[in-house]
Amino acid sequence: MNKSDLVEILTEQLKTLSRKEVDLIVDTVFDKMTESLSKGDRIEIRGFGSFEVRTRQARQGRNPKSGEKVFVTTRRVPFFKVGKELKERINGGPESEGAEPKQKVSGE
Repeated sequence: MNKSDLVEILTEQLKTLSRKEVDLIVDTVFDKMTESLSKGDRIEIRGFGSFEVRTRQARQGRNPKSGEKVFVTTRRVPFFKVGKELKERINGGPESEGAEPKQKVSGE
């Protein structure tokens, strides 16, 4: 699912709002989440999960093409931790019983 799929689904469910209004709401939610994370805030959505920013320390890495050693600077990265209820639904809770598990494709 991408953002336009989400807007379409919400527009169908929220019949009193236009697609343009729903699009504005979705954009605003993502903008505010991005703004909060940029400031280092943690976002928690109960039953779904939490978003936070973690700092990855500087390290010695390798260029995958040349094999040459490179220095990777300290950086901040977004991190998502799945909530208990979402994890249960994905891993066989009552809501996921009709869903087929995705098959791993072997390299053979």
